[in-house]
Amino acid sequence: MAHCPNCGTEVKNDELYCINCGKKLPEDLNKRVIVSSGFNKWWLLPISTLVLSILLLVGYYFLLENQIEKAKTAYARGAELAASGQFTEAKEFFLDALRFKDNFPAASQNAQFMDIAKEIENQLNTSEELKNKGNFQEALNHMTEAEANLNNYNGTVVNKLLTQIIAQRNEIKVAQLNHKLDQKPSIQDLKTLLWQAETIQSDEANEIAESIRKRIVDYSYSSANEKLKINQFTDALAIVEDGLKYAPDSSKLTSLKTTIEKEKVAFETEQQQRIQQALNALEKEREINENDAVKIISIEANLDDYGDLVVKGEIKSVATVPIYSVSVKYKLVDLKDHIKLSNDVYVYPDTLYPNEIGKFEFTHYDIDEKLKAEIEKVTWFLNSP
Repeated sequence: MAHCPNCGTEVKNDELYCINCGKKLPEDLNKRVIVSSGFNKWWLLPISTLVLSILLLVGYYFLLENQIEKAKTAYARGAELAASGQFTEAKEFFLDALRFKDNFPAASQNAQFMDIAKEIENQLNTSEELKNKGNFQEALNHMTEAEANLNNYNGTVVNKLLTQIIAQRNEIKVAQLNHKLDQKPSIQDLKTLLWQAETIQSDEANEIAESIRKRIVDYSYSSANEKLKINQFTDALAIVEDGLKYAPDSSKLTSLKTTIEKEKVAFETEQQQRIQQALNALEKEREINENDAVKIISIEANLDDYGDLVVKGEIKSVATVPIYSVSVKYKLVDLKDHIKLSNDVYVYPDTLYPNEIGKFEFTHYDIDEKLKAEIEKVTWFLNSP
């Protein structure tokens, strides 16, 4: 490509003069590519443009860096304020960060979250007021709502808010427990309250649980002792074992349980001895009733005014049960102890009760001599199995 050797303007081969500087062009075409050593001001324009562009780019870069740095500083300050619970002020700094750098997702999200944090803070304050008024369930509902608002978030501020919610919930539950305890609950209600106290993770709740546990132990101990006094060992053990479910480490109940078990064994042993003694006495009584139920009081044989021999006598029941159909078998002997005859006669009344006396009498019309009467045997029936 041919150029003017004076100014460097592109020229055609058949042109004699430069259309730019007006100077005559060399006839030798080869000389038309040689540029004059003089300064060409037209080269200054692209160089200046390049330098200016570079300067603009550098300036814009430093401007962006400055804006980003300011955004970071504002964001960091917002995070500090949010961590200390100053949510309104923190939001302003997050918005400042967005003004310095509009494409800042973390700042945008945190600015929105500050509204949620302020709402949770309001719910905490409201629940505290409700707790103080005794509206415990409504206060707990606010805590449930507050916790639900944090389900999709995490981070340091979220963790602090959750800690506050949990602590506030525990305070409400403790206040509710104390209120119920002031109503003098039954032992069954105390067992339920103990379970509730054990689910609350706080020192005050632990103290309440220990207090309830002590009341259950004292009640169980007293109730079991009353049952033990009247030898109701099964009921006493049941009461103690139920108490140990709620206070397994109670040495008081454990000791009483051992005492009840020993007393039960001693009582049962004594009862067995008594039963055996009773059985022995009953057997002895049965033998008496069967074999020695009567005692002979008298028997005599005399001639009456008509010369007939009359046999009379009395017996006494020494049985422990009524006896009936008592019959007496006697014999008549002469002076030489020869048996003349034997006879059976029934005692009256027919039924003899313990220590009652019965009588018997029989007239031998065919005997007119003086004889002696001797009882050979007495038979009877028991009026009980």
